Amino acid sequence: MTQNSSTQALSDAGVSIWLDDLSRKRLETGNLAELLATRNIVGVTTNPSIFQAAISGSDEYDADIARLAGEGKDVDAVIEVLTTDDVRNASDLLKDVYSATGGYDGRVSIEVDPRLAHETEKTIEQAKHLHEVVGRENVMIKIPATEEGLPAITAVIAEGISVNVTLIFSVERYQAVIDAYLTGLEQAAEAGKDLSTIHSVASFFVSRVDTEIDARLDAIGGAAVDLKGKAGVANAQAAFGEYLEAFGSERFEALKAKGANVQRALWASTGVKNPDYSDTLYVDNLIADPTVNTMPEKTLEAAADHSAPAAALSAESAKTGEQVLASVADAGVDLADVFAVLEREGVEKFEKAWNELIETVSASVEAARA
Repeated sequence: MTQNSSTQALSDAGVSIWLDDLSRKRLETGNLAELLATRNIVGVTTNPSIFQAAISGSDEYDADIARLAGEGKDVDAVIEVLTTDDVRNASDLLKDVYSATGGYDGRVSIEVDPRLAHETEKTIEQAKHLHEVVGRENVMIKIPATEEGLPAITAVIAEGISVNVTLIFSVERYQAVIDAYLTGLEQAAEAGKDLSTIHSVASFFVSRVDTEIDARLDAIGGAAVDLKGKAGVANAQAAFGEYLEAFGSERFEALKAKGANVQRALWASTGVKNPDYSDTLYVDNLIADPTVNTMPEKTLEAAADHSAPAAALSAESAKTGEQVLASVADAGVDLADVFAVLEREGVEKFEKAWNELIETVSASVEAARA
């Protein structure tokens, strides 16, 4: 098998393509292995919604659920086994990529319980626990970028654990995430840890920004509607400007001299919600070296079919993005409120998915014990 030319072009441009999905079926049928061989996939991300869909929508997990129920495990323990087994097996599948890239790629992410999004100490505790349970160097622990999540990010990085920071919507919160990462590296260095083994990505959500802002622009009406479909990319452009500044700073250079890695920007929520927009909008316009784009399979296949990458992100495009955001604000959109709503809804969506997963597994456990 050979790699697709369009996804290869993205990879050559410095974009690491990670699949935003995982299931037992993908692992057992060889689908994930095929995507590694033909679509330049070099990483995998998961979240509560992905696990809920995977476990609730198939019978591949039934035997394990029955076995674990028979062993007397409670529902939370059953879910932990099911999810960490999939992440561990995916990590093993990606270990060659991990080794070949020196830990840069070949990563598989698993998220802390979304119900802990506003509990710092419990997030730290579970992040360390998940890292130990999965037991693979190439696992990344996902921690939400809530205010309570920020100190948890620092603490977990300081422990030498690689982190995928998720649910970032605003440039201001992204700045705080970068600071949390750098502070964690500084603490890790003070503790004598090998900084070269610590990696991190900052997952900046894109399409959800357009969905929320477009609705507000429609409500305003008039010339404001001309700005629809522009805020998501502009927000990411502005964020990449922050990346360039932070990781070109003296503060990071001091850490780099000790072996530290940059915290790459990761474009998440790249599936286009509005059918009027190009289905590769959040791929073609977010090219930069180094970045990660984590794509659901539908977006991945669209990119493989007809991706047409635009110019790479730069300090100049960051200024353009800032200007677009300023225009959106001038049109009457309260951006601070937008980002607060998106963070709250993001946490709530993952909590809802997790609770639905608990209900599904609870029913299966009870049936197995009947």
